[in-house]
Amino acid sequence: MARIAGVDLPRNKRIEIGLTYIYGIGLSSSQNILTKAQVNSDIRCKDLTDQDISIIREIIDKEYQVEGAARRVESLNIKRL
Repeated sequence: MARIAGVDLPRNKRIEIGLTYIYGIGLSSSQNILTKAQVNSDIRCKDLTDQDISIIREIIDKEYQVEGAARRVESLNIKRL
């Protein structure tokens, strides 16, 4: 099972949809990540290689605020209002 940003991706879903299980990544972000990683979006999560997972993980870590950081920013913005 692929684990990215602290989230276990569902095994039987396409990676394009599986990445949307990560808080802060929607469908368009998922498609952009897969394009940058040069990974086919029709591959199932269970069929990803370790190399594919590491490339996707690096892109997400460098370019996106996800999970805890995104939740923290959102809650601070709400409190500020």
